Amino acid sequence: MRKNYTFYLHVCILLLFSSLVACESTPRRAENVPPPVAEKHPEELTIHGHTRIDNYYWLNDRDNPEVIGYIEAENEFLIDMMAHTERLQERLYNEMRGRVREDDKSVPYRENGYYYYTRFEEGSEYPIYCRRKESMDAPEEIILNVNKKAEEYAFFNLTGVTMSPDHTTIAFAIDTVGRRLYTVYFKDLTTGELLDTKISDITPNLVWANDNKTVFYTRQHPQTLRSYQIYRYEIGHSPDRTQLVYEEQDETFRTWVSKTKSKEYIIITSGSTVSSEQRILPAGNPEESFRIIEPRQRDHEYWIDHAGDVFYIRTNLNAPNYKLMTTPVNRTARRHWEDFIIHREDVLLERVELFRDFIVVSERNEGLNHIRIIDRVSDEQHYLDFGEPAYVAFIAQNPEFDSETLRYGYSSLTTPFSTFDYNMKTGERELLKQTEVLGNFDLNNYVTERLYATADDGTRIPISIVYRKGLEKNGNNPLLVYGYGSYGASMSPFFSSNRLSLLDRGFVYAIAHIRGGQEMGRYWYEEGRLLNKINTFTDFIACTEYLHAEGYSSPEKTFAQGGSAGGLLMGAVINMRPELYKGILAAVPFVDVVTTMLDDSIPLTTQEYDEWGNPNDPEYYQYMLSYSPYDNIVHREYPHVLITSGLHDSQVQYWEPTKWTAKLRESNIGDSVILLYTNMEAGHGGASGRFEGLREVALQYAFLLDLVGVYR
Repeated sequence: MRKNYTFYLHVCILLLFSSLVACESTPRRAENVPPPVAEKHPEELTIHGHTRIDNYYWLNDRDNPEVIGYIEAENEFLIDMMAHTERLQERLYNEMRGRVREDDKSVPYRENGYYYYTRFEEGSEYPIYCRRKESMDAPEEIILNVNKKAEEYAFFNLTGVTMSPDHTTIAFAIDTVGRRLYTVYFKDLTTGELLDTKISDITPNLVWANDNKTVFYTRQHPQTLRSYQIYRYEIGHSPDRTQLVYEEQDETFRTWVSKTKSKEYIIITSGSTVSSEQRILPAGNPEESFRIIEPRQRDHEYWIDHAGDVFYIRTNLNAPNYKLMTTPVNRTARRHWEDFIIHREDVLLERVELFRDFIVVSERNEGLNHIRIIDRVSDEQHYLDFGEPAYVAFIAQNPEFDSETLRYGYSSLTTPFSTFDYNMKTGERELLKQTEVLGNFDLNNYVTERLYATADDGTRIPISIVYRKGLEKNGNNPLLVYGYGSYGASMSPFFSSNRLSLLDRGFVYAIAHIRGGQEMGRYWYEEGRLLNKINTFTDFIACTEYLHAEGYSSPEKTFAQGGSAGGLLMGAVINMRPELYKGILAAVPFVDVVTTMLDDSIPLTTQEYDEWGNPNDPEYYQYMLSYSPYDNIVHREYPHVLITSGLHDSQVQYWEPTKWTAKLRESNIGDSVILLYTNMEAGHGGASGRFEGLREVALQYAFLLDLVGVYR
């Protein structure tokens, strides 16, 4: 790259001239600043007898200096167009950072005689991994100080921290680019020294065998980044002396390795959008061969765990919302499976956590999480009570199998993340920590509601909403509607201290729980994928119209937000109903659907045929073409749009948002502003570090507030 434009952008946006601005007059947007204009090099893309002309196809070459030059010009244009909000951005950044306790610490969890936790030091971007032996009163042992390792890098992601069974060696994975290609390192905790061994260009997915020296890890395909190989490696040998134990040949599947809660079995899973297959190996005998549980079958997903002499199997076999079955460990063929929790039409069985004497089941009903406790000895069962209309409750870290205590997390749109220990035998509940929100935060100042819009086909679409008390439903409130609606991912109503900066300035915030997620059960997902994908977009539009009709806002003050597949949602709705929105926030948007899904050389394509369809099939090609945001841009008046991207993104390639920006701006006949910010040193998740990312949030919030004329 020619310059470090990420650093330049941050400095300009957040600090430039802030000390020189002496008046509080209304800032003015830069005038007569010409936007970058991407050159047109028409590319004919023909399939099924149909030809598309893509004038910006050439932008997919990151090695072309002209491509980088255009992206840098877009970053400079954004700086110019947002210069009048510099003071507001600095205020927002300081405000959001000021709510964070900088010297924070996680709740310790106990495993194998140690208490593990992470902590942050004041001013630090990254965590410090620590432990204490037997008691939290014991001396602290620092396992990893991520801040020291990150000092030389603009982007740094340390993940996949995995402890050997005897807790003497730790493995961890590092990515310094953002493209999800990791190097795994090993550290001897008895000496504090890094081992000479390191394994490069792999995933962070790694599992220890019970001999404390053998590890199984996953490698990606070098071009598509599909996780497709599992290797066995013995610590101390050269990384060249690894053994391939499994290779996934089906390009629509990926593979990964895990361990049962009992620590007795290692599992290799192969999974696609609609099918899965698992193999097991005794964790104490890593040289043995893996044996298959049940061969893969189209539209059958199953997931196993182990307790005693039984495997528990969460399966959708004749059970779209999943059920729980059991089978003896030595008879795993499907004919031996027996029902333990039957299928229910109105309840999605999302997760099962096994303990020696208890089974904990995470379920979803009417879009809300429920946690169910089953006593394996007495068969008695009960649900935890949460008491709010919209919330998220989840099973947290519970590494010890032989325990009567369940650790779970809880949050809502008004309640900060809270960690509880619950004694499953006595029913006693203890709040261990609620994330501290510094400043004058009082959860009683905010109201959360659960609403329902009606889609075109009569389906009721849940909406979770939050706003500050005293709001008048007169249509004059600014509104931000968030949506995703893909991959069966349920968007839970969780707390965000950053969001307070909008709520305290009069915004209403809403989550549209649209089809394509799994909030209302598996059918909710089925009705929002493949040839039903249009429902995702029309559901979001119906939610927006409902909120207008109920007086929460109006089109002149309504904004929408989505990222990745949610960016596809943003692109689709502004093609379908641009008049409903004043502005759009689209993060790393997947908008060039047809071209991307026709290119099986790039990451994720073949794995996602069951999500979007395979456009090599004429029926799916035509259907995708009907909604693909990039292909459906026409000459019309579009809302204001702020698009964010990462140059090294391996999930949504940088050229999709870049091309979309150029074509939107070319076709827009109104005076709305279309901006693109590309982080030149990051990937799909944006800037690394807990504070660095706040700069991008401040930019996004300033974009919204500027459009409603709020600069305080």
